[in-house]
Amino acid sequence: MKVLVIGSGGREHTIAWRLAQSNLVSEVICVPGNGGTATESKCKNIDPKENADLQFLSFNDVAVTVAKKEKVDFAVIGPEDPLAEGIADALWNAGIPTVGPKAQGAALEASKDLSKVFMKKYGVACAASETFTEKEAALAYVREKGAPIVVKADGLAAGKGVVVAKSLEEAEKAVKDLMDGNAVGEAGKKLVIEEYLQGVEISVLAAVSVTPETAANGKACIKAFLPARDHKRLMEGAQGPNTGGMGAVCPLEDVTAETMAQFEKNILQPTLKGLVAEKMDYRGFIFFGLMITKDGPKALEYNVRLGDPETQAVLPMMDFDFAELCQAIMNGTLDSFEMKWKSGFQVAPVAVSGGYPLKYAKGKVITIAEPVISHAGAKIFIAGAVKDRRTEGQPLVTSGGRVLACSAHGETFREAWGKAYEAMCGVQFEGMFYRRDIGLPGAAESN
Repeated sequence: MKVLVIGSGGREHTIAWRLAQSNLVSEVICVPGNGGTATESKCKNIDPKENADLQFLSFNDVAVTVAKKEKVDFAVIGPEDPLAEGIADALWNAGIPTVGPKAQGAALEASKDLSKVFMKKYGVACAASETFTEKEAALAYVREKGAPIVVKADGLAAGKGVVVAKSLEEAEKAVKDLMDGNAVGEAGKKLVIEEYLQGVEISVLAAVSVTPETAANGKACIKAFLPARDHKRLMEGAQGPNTGGMGAVCPLEDVTAETMAQFEKNILQPTLKGLVAEKMDYRGFIFFGLMITKDGPKALEYNVRLGDPETQAVLPMMDFDFAELCQAIMNGTLDSFEMKWKSGFQVAPVAVSGGYPLKYAKGKVITIAEPVISHAGAKIFIAGAVKDRRTEGQPLVTSGGRVLACSAHGETFREAWGKAYEAMCGVQFEGMFYRRDIGLPGAAESN
């Protein structure tokens, strides 16, 4: 089989790598891909910006055109933006089976307000909230409720639309910055303001197969993966500004079987009930952002795709064929698909460009000492790096804030942690920065 993977980050490199490991897959076409997928076994990049036949097409048309030309058997969509724009609808309409929800389901991430309405309607355990389109009303609400409080932009904001305000002044500033369009543009014109939950955050990714057919025959299904944790703060000890993620670990020693059972009962199954009741065609993944409180887990948000960098820690733990899972999602047999997991742990710290998440330089040459990586038994997943075709030898150079992750497995957490950081010592580029406490006690964000 040939598979199309849409996206250019570390998540997409991981997805392409995992698909390429399948004996069922002959080639993975990455659009646009990155410097990691450019050299990954069985993988080929197609960058629309470098292709005269594609560069003036909409991204949906690019995906359909490439899928047909390359005669792919199915597609996997990585990021949320194209899903919200209906890329899955376009591919299915063109006869290309696709892993990724259609636009109706993708709206669960594209609108925080819609997702909260959905959660409340179907009894999903979540934080209490109100939605506002007028700045003065929002300011009056935060003054009434006081701090701490959580202020969220309704629309997609690339992880920059959530402010956990510890003071009233901080909450008021967040409301003004978001609603005046200074922080995230149009995404902040509507706000969801939530109660502040005490606890520690975790991520649970899940496979989803819901169609009118599976709803009718009782085979609509959501299956959760192992729990993981993303470390969002820039500095060690969960300090500094929020980022897109400084590293991840999977599974979690502090998440009990009882907690996962509560998640299944109070969040996972009510979500499935809602997807079925709303008659959604949702074949893909859901990423549940959760807060583990004294009253059990509560949903913070839905993401309608695999998480990043959680994917770099979760997918290597799979002891099954990822391509077969994708097929089960698409053809409605997920309910009978058996997911087996490796024992032990996976740790994946992320290396970022100097200055991230604010202003940072690009084009810095990356050197990777392969013997060091090999000795550690780690895998490098490229995120913000590309091949510099202007330079002899086409060296790998930085092109984004989050540059790469070093992901390693161990039978114990300490073994996995040691291997991951041993591998990180084999990577160098000017301005490189990474946290040295991913997965350690005190590293997790908590309220």
